[in-house]
Amino acid sequence: MPKIVVVGSSNTDMVVKTTRFPEPGETIIGEDFFMFPGGKGANQAVAAARAGGSVIFICAVGDDVFGQNALEGYREEGINVDAAKIIKDAASGVALITVNEKGENEIVVASGTNADLSATYVSGIVEEMEDDGIFLTQLETPIETIEYLARYSKLTDQPLIINPAPAQKLSNTILDGLFLITPNETEAKILTGISVEDEVSMQYAAQALLQKGVQNVIITLGDRGAYFMNHEMRFLVPSYPVKAIDTTAAGDVFNGVLTVCLAQNMNWKESIEYANRAAALSVMKMGAQGSAPYKEEIKKFN
Repeated sequence: MPKIVVVGSSNTDMVVKTTRFPEPGETIIGEDFFMFPGGKGANQAVAAARAGGSVIFICAVGDDVFGQNALEGYREEGINVDAAKIIKDAASGVALITVNEKGENEIVVASGTNADLSATYVSGIVEEMEDDGIFLTQLETPIETIEYLARYSKLTDQPLIINPAPAQKLSNTILDGLFLITPNETEAKILTGISVEDEVSMQYAAQALLQKGVQNVIITLGDRGAYFMNHEMRFLVPSYPVKAIDTTAAGDVFNGVLTVCLAQNMNWKESIEYANRAAALSVMKMGAQGSAPYKEEIKKFN
């Protein structure tokens, strides 16, 4: 099975549960406080490893307690972090997360050392790798690094999956020839200008991305499932109805597990259904990485 090379962010998540989100300028009393390892890149790496993938994680952390604890946690998950960039006297990334009683979340990220995961550093790692792999990345690191990965994946014919979060527009240089992009509804609108509200608008948004050169598109729709489209097929894969406690890392779990399925040569529909199953399991637990289910849990869940 090809290695999964995750290039992305490592954060520490500080989570407060509340009954509701505060209005601007308002202070409210929260409930429970939690501190978890997080970051979209790290979440996806852990999800992939727990689902059975062979994972290399390329990230940047400080030599502070947050960075040290994060790397130790990744090693315990069986993730190869030999290529992690450790920056002396620098602050590792953190995310401040508020979760309401519906399981919805609001997140503010202080990037810290994630901003130092440069294209120069990443190129020096991936160009020395002996085996081909599947690349998975997000947008919590410099856009120049994403552009480099897009060019490198096309040059070497290695698949690159971009989860375009946090949402921002992407250049045609990145999109043209991209193997797979996995926006949610908000991200799809930012990328295409099309509001994703029903199956017709899903098709228009996905088609707009295909016209920019993307080979495959998955629009994740929360509790409605995920919509797939390429030049040969299109379909909607329903989600699993569960009571959500914390949706913080559901998209990250979906992307990490999906990448493992594709590395195992599962077809698109099977891969998305399996990733939906994993995402449903994740929202029933608090936290980001800690909510990622193991392979045995995913197989048993229905």
